[in-house]
Amino acid sequence: MLLAVSGLVGQKAKKYTGPRPPKADVPFLLHASNLISTEEGEAREEKRKNDTANILNGAASPARTPVAEPIFLIQTSQLDANKIELFVMTMKNGKREIVFGNKANKDDEKKRKRVLVTRLEPDLFRIETSEVLDNGEYCLSPAGSQKVFCFQVY
Repeated sequence: MLLAVSGLVGQKAKKYTGPRPPKADVPFLLHASNLISTEEGEAREEKRKNDTANILNGAASPARTPVAEPIFLIQTSQLDANKIELFVMTMKNGKREIVFGNKANKDDEKKRKRVLVTRLEPDLFRIETSEVLDNGEYCLSPAGSQKVFCFQVY
């Protein structure tokens, strides 16, 4: 038993050998060994009576995946991968939006999905959803930013 444990101590972590994103600071959907770019955009903030809406033009993202638990790769340059959040978007009047109440409520938490961020190399990260996503529109966004990276689960 002692020999088996001591043999593991000297092993190095495996070096990442998979595909690499061709562009920094953009999450790419990982499909086997293929990478699909998420749709980059800037959400427009709109104040409403009791809510704040973050709106993106277009009813659906061209970045699509059939995978209900998508995995993303991101090569970072300026973004902090650990501050990326995942949100459910709804469609309204041909646009996608996320609406948050001006006061915190349980419905706002349902719009945010959990993600797990794993460092593969100093500036290369794997982002995984921590729960199964229903069919629909989603976006990844750095906390405190209007920058969005959208995709669709179908």
